Amino acid sequence: MIGCLARIRRVADEHRDELERFVKFGIVGTLGAVVDFGVLNLGIQVFGLAKWLANTFSFSAAVLSNFTWNRLWTFPESRARALGPQLLQFILVNLVGYAINQAIFLSLDRFVFSSWGTLGYNLSKALAIGVVLFWNFGANRLWTYRGIR
Repeated sequence: MIGCLARIRRVADEHRDELERFVKFGIVGTLGAVVDFGVLNLGIQVFGLAKWLANTFSFSAAVLSNFTWNRLWTFPESRARALGPQLLQFILVNLVGYAINQAIFLSLDRFVFSSWGTLGYNLSKALAIGVVLFWNFGANRLWTYRGIR
């Protein structure tokens, strides 16, 4: 057990910058999740939107929030690059993330949590966000923010 912990510590020390970046990405993602849940619940409960449509709006609002904060804080070096192409890359990555999110959200809401009401679709959304976090970080790190140290 001690050897395993020492190995984890050594890897963390060797990749401290990337670990710090992942933590920042997670903080930005948490802010995005607050936006996502807020817009989702507003869309469903106040405006009576279908869940798929409310999820589309909420996911889009979160993506814009995340792009802004990732560009400013998580990957500040990326501001040296042109905004347009970088935003397009971020959007393309997030379109795949959206498809994953929508599939998980709607499937869990319908087949697992259908009788749970508001709690059910919020749990479905939370699980979808958790899965998509890893896709978005990996794909954006390798493509949108590649070469940034």
